[in-house]
Amino acid sequence: MQAFDQLQELWQKHDVELKVSADEMLQQAKKEVNGLKLKSALNILGMLASFIAIAALWIFFHFESWTTHVGISITIVAIGVYTLILYRDYRLISKTDFTVHPNEYLNNLKTYQLNRYKLYNSLYWFYTVALSLGILFYFIEILAYLSIIQKTLAIALTALWIIFCSTILRKAVIKREKERISLLIEKFERIIMQISE
Repeated sequence: MQAFDQLQELWQKHDVELKVSADEMLQQAKKEVNGLKLKSALNILGMLASFIAIAALWIFFHFESWTTHVGISITIVAIGVYTLILYRDYRLISKTDFTVHPNEYLNNLKTYQLNRYKLYNSLYWFYTVALSLGILFYFIEILAYLSIIQKTLAIALTALWIIFCSTILRKAVIKREKERISLLIEKFERIIMQISE
């Protein structure tokens, strides 16, 4: 048994250095960058689809109350601003070829990471408040047509959805994206170090 403990201790002390070539790291980084671009593009497309759906609702349905028009306007402006911010960030990570200018791309990636932090913190609350306000104004007219049970259900489900998105879902997305971008930044730093050696 003592020999096994000594062998285990020796194994734990043994350090294996894994060498990954710059080409392999570039291939991995390229795959992750493409995944990041795709996710960002899908977010933009989702926001555009929401914008179009709400604008179509506003154009094709007749609303009598001015509050409904105010609510839809607030919602459309919030979605439009958020979509423009997402597009700006998408351009930041897609405009530079990281194989030609790795240092510039690394700086853009760090800026992207900082922008995402702002987006998920201060700007997210602007977006949530604007959407909540828009929904509130929209509900003034719409809830008049519903029964008490339907009103209660609509308000409760909307409030629960906003709370869920603002807490559990938001934290999970922030954590996953922070890890992903940090890992990508770390890979680019290692690639730049290997290239400079």
